[in-house]
This record gives sequence, C-alpha cells and structure tokens, in this order.
Amino acid sequence: MAIKIAFFDAKTYDRESFDNEAAGLDLEIHYYKDRLSRRTAQLAQGKDAVCIFVNDECDRQVIDLLAEYGIRLIALRCAGFNNVDMTAARGRIPVVRVPAYSPHAVAEYAVTLMLSLNRKVYRSVYRTREGNFKLKGLMGFDMYGKTAGLIGLGKIARELVKILRGFGMNVVAYDPYPDRLFAEEQRISLVTLDELYAKSDIISLHCPLTDDTKFIINAESIGKMKQGVMIINTGRGKLIRTEDLIEGLRTGRIGSAGLDVYEEEQNFFYEDRSDKMIDDDKLALLLMMPNVIVTSHQAFFTREAMHNIAVTTLQNITDWTAGRELKNEVK
Repeated sequence: MAIKIAFFDAKTYDRESFDNEAAGLDLEIHYYKDRLSRRTAQLAQGKDAVCIFVNDECDRQVIDLLAEYGIRLIALRCAGFNNVDMTAARGRIPVVRVPAYSPHAVAEYAVTLMLSLNRKVYRSVYRTREGNFKLKGLMGFDMYGKTAGLIGLGKIARELVKILRGFGMNVVAYDPYPDRLFAEEQRISLVTLDELYAKSDIISLHCPLTDDTKFIINAESIGKMKQGVMIINTGRGKLIRTEDLIEGLRTGRIGSAGLDVYEEEQNFFYEDRSDKMIDDDKLALLLMMPNVIVTSHQAFFTREAMHNIAVTTLQNITDWTAGRELKNEVK
C-alpha cells in the first residue's frame, strides 16, 4: 500500500520537482496550499507522513494533533528545524530534514546581496529606466582588502569563504565548533564574536536559529560594530532583532543591510501581497529604506537546489518506509 504524504505549503515549483522525482515510487502525495498550523493540521488525517517547509508551524499543539491523526513521520524539506518543537516530537514522531541542498546557491546569493548593496545596483537600475544616468549617490567601495566576518562556519559559510577569498578579502569567522583545518587551509582567522564585530566591514549570518543565537544581532552587538558596517542575513529572520537593526540604520552605525529573511516573514513571504497594504510597520519601513534590500527567502532557489531537496526528502521518506537508518534524522 502506498505511503500517503500530506504536503503543506505547496507551490507550483514544489509539485514539479517532487512529482518528477517521485515517479515510480510507492508514494501518494497530497499537495495543500495551506501552511501547517493548528487550524490546518486536520488535513493530515488519514496520511502516514507530513512534509513541511520553513514557515509551517509545528509546535507542541500541532504535534499532538499529528500524533492523534496517526502521523508517523515529519519530513522537513529544508535544513532548519527551528519551527518544530523537538521536545514534543521526541519519542513520538521522528523528524527528518535536508541538511544540505545547495550550499553554493546560498553562498552565491549572499555575495549577490553584498555586491548589489555596495555598488547600488538596484538604485542604478531604477534610475536608468527613467533616463537618469547620474552617478551621484552610487559610489561603493573596493571589496578587495576589506574584512568579512562570518557568524557560523558550516557548509554554506565555507563556500562563501572561498568566494570572498577570491575577491581578495580578509575573512574572520566565529563558530562555537569551528573547522580549524579548513580555517588554516583558507587562511581565515577564528575570532570571538566581539572581535568579529570590531573588525568586520561586512557581517554575514550563517548560523542556525537556536536559543543561543536568537537575536544575536541586537542593540548591544550593533554597538560593537564598525561604523557603516554592512549586514547580510540569508539564514533565519530571528537572528536579528528588527527594531534594533532599524535603529542602527537610522544612526548610521549600520551602513546597509541585505535581508533574504525577516523576523516575522511567515505572514508575508512566499505569497503575492502586491494588492494589499503591508500591515507590519517594521517591514514596511525596511522596504522604504534606500540602503536596505529585502528579498523573499529565495537564496536557496536554484534548479539544482530544488532537485536536491526533492531527492533527499523522498529518500528520507523511503528509508523510513523500508525501516532503514534515518541518516538525516534530527536527534
């Protein structure tokens, strides 16, 4: 009998990639546009597993409902699992994830944000479309010789290091469990957070969202940074306390920010809100700032990454079905 999967927050591109890779597998995927929540969990009734993404809600109450409905596996089609109450799931429903779908995609996108902010590409495009070819206000800086500070030194950050070293940048990094051999090979300095804040011209976030890293960028840490620092976040929105970021931008302590994620993004991202007013004052203010780029959590979004997400997620599910070891289980 086919394994039935409730696939939440399904977009057209999800259907395409998963249908292609699921062909020939004994799986029955039920796609739902709704995100998983206490309100929508009932859609999982009669299924064996749920497949969820970054903004689906999987707290204790949702897990209680899933267990009641007979769900036996939670399959995340992403790397992060901060939206799952692991304490509530432990011993009841195994949780699997996709630990690395394309570190190249996210690293390259982080550089895209850096270059776009530094050289004011987005402002120049708007101007030239209106026939304005002046250079005033578009001056950037040579990235060569500048210092980039990376918070987190996982797979994505390691790919970013290689790119930034190719630009001739100095790289410093903080990670509680650093890969010292890699750091030595790439000639990067492992430093404390305070040292990173003080030395970096650009700070890029590549750590998971945990109790220790939530709001790691806040008023106190911003106060330790260089005047005019650039901040890039392609990780999780709640790594940054938004109101403190805005204040840093207002005072000039932060010179620019590239945000592919946002603290309260679940209310907006991945949906078309173009015909509605943005009723989040902080997000609306960020969208108006000329030195801020906000994009829709798309750093991962390449053909290669979507293929890898589907392949790994389906492999996780078929391994579970066959009783094999779950290599990507969140312990």
